Amino acid sequence: MNSETIIPKSILSNTNFKPITTMKKISFLSLMAVFIISCADKSQAPAAAPAPLLPVMAVTTENTTTDAEYPAAIQGTVDVEIRPQVSGNLDRVLVDEGAYVTKGQSLFKINERPFREQLNTALASLHAAEAAYINAQLEVDKLTPLVQNKVVSDYQLKTAKASQKIAAANIEQAKAIAASAKINLGYTNITAPVNGYIGRLPKKQGSLVSANDIEALTTLSDVNEVYAYFSLGETDFIKFKSQYAGNSIGDKIKNLPPVTLLLADNSAYPQTGKIDMVDGQFDKTTGAITVRAKFSNPHKTLRSGNTGKIRLGIEHDDAILIPQSATIEMQDKTFVFAVSKENKVTKMPINVIGKSGTNYLIKDGIKAGDQIVLSGIDKLQEGQLIQPEKKDTKVAQIINKK
Repeated sequence: MNSETIIPKSILSNTNFKPITTMKKISFLSLMAVFIISCADKSQAPAAAPAPLLPVMAVTTENTTTDAEYPAAIQGTVDVEIRPQVSGNLDRVLVDEGAYVTKGQSLFKINERPFREQLNTALASLHAAEAAYINAQLEVDKLTPLVQNKVVSDYQLKTAKASQKIAAANIEQAKAIAASAKINLGYTNITAPVNGYIGRLPKKQGSLVSANDIEALTTLSDVNEVYAYFSLGETDFIKFKSQYAGNSIGDKIKNLPPVTLLLADNSAYPQTGKIDMVDGQFDKTTGAITVRAKFSNPHKTLRSGNTGKIRLGIEHDDAILIPQSATIEMQDKTFVFAVSKENKVTKMPINVIGKSGTNYLIKDGIKAGDQIVLSGIDKLQEGQLIQPEKKDTKVAQIINKK
């Protein structure tokens, strides 16, 4: 490039024109170059991105069944505390914690010697009473002919008969005392009232036990069948009653479908259960009513104290269902993107009240006939234009992949 600059004649003809120094020439040229480049950039600005093509579906209503889950506490059909009925030292513990025992099997042995002595004393008293009765009977037998022959007065015979009755009463009393002592002696051998599993054993051999102890010797649970107790709020209970035929709760229970028990790891227990009891009144503290479901437990996998959830199927007529993939959660709220007639999207909050498979059951926020975006909603902006693609096989495949 030449160091000289060509200056237009119009500028040279100007009488006020003064020669420009070399540095000023360079500055002027740089400014002109920036101006020309800026104009070129503006003329070459890219066009706006086209509206994205997204699958859209029309909201409809249908009859469906949703699953409701309620926390449940599990107990054996027989769940009893084993307590001593007499006081004494615990001589022997005949079972171990967690052992399975059968009805009548010995569990604990209390020192029986004091109770055996009490029985012996009672039997001795019984024998004495029986001897006294014999003596009274002899007296009556002796006086009877004497009174008949008027050798002695009738008063003496009456006194002898009264003594005989007292002796007979003493025998009955002695028998009762002996029977009570025998029962107490039997209480020193504590047996299982039912088949079941032994719980914890807080009392060890040598401990002093009493019928008034706060803590039981152990617990015994019959878990061939188990009960799962759960609670329904007043609103849920009203819905629960309205779904099934029957004039009374008993009639409705007969028409109830089987229920599922979810274990603590959210796996489903293989045996389905049957609701067989609804409590007679609501709990004033919680405002809920207790319901009981019965489950068979052939492999003894469930024990008293287990927890889980009862899953109930609830029927809904004319329900609004949308895929979970069509929703987005923000700040504990759930939203969908509704599509207007102008193909603009609006973020709408919805009220989810249940699930049916991979779909959400909607209470309000959208209505039948509304259009919503099915997928690709994570990058959408409020008021953004889209190109709706009606739900078809291709869209269904996209949703199923999510």
